[in-house]
Amino acid sequence: QVQLVESGGGLVQPGGSLRLSCTASGSIFKIAAMGWYRQAPGKQRELVATITNGGNTNYPDSVNGRFTISRDNAENTVYLQMNSLKPEDTAVYYCNADVVSRSFRPNNYWGRGTQVTVSS
Repeated sequence: QVQLVESGGGLVQPGGSLRLSCTASGSIFKIAAMGWYRQAPGKQRELVATITNGGNTNYPDSVNGRFTISRDNAENTVYLQMNSLKPEDTAVYYCNADVVSRSFRPNNYWGRGTQVTVSS
C-alpha cells in the first residue's frame, strides 16, 4: 500500500506565493513520474505540472512561468512552488505519482488534496 499526503495549502492574496509539498510513503520500490493536478468546483481536474524521475518538467500555459515543480527523491517528496497567484488558481490541488511497490506491482496513486484559495 502506498499513500500520498499533501500539505501547504491555504488562503493567500492575489500576487502572493505558496509552496505545496507531497510525500509518498508505504511499500515503495520506485517512483517514476510525479505531478500536481487541480480541480475547481464544477470543473474538470486539470494538469498543473509533471516531473519525471530524471527531472524533466512540463507545465500548461496557464501556469508556465509562475509555478515550479521539483522533487527530492531521497525523501520521496514532490513540491510545487506557486508564485504570482491569481484568483483563478483557486482549487483543490492533488498530488499524483506512478509507483512500483516492493512487491513489484505498478500503480498510479492520488493524494486526498489540499485547498488553495487566492482571494483579496
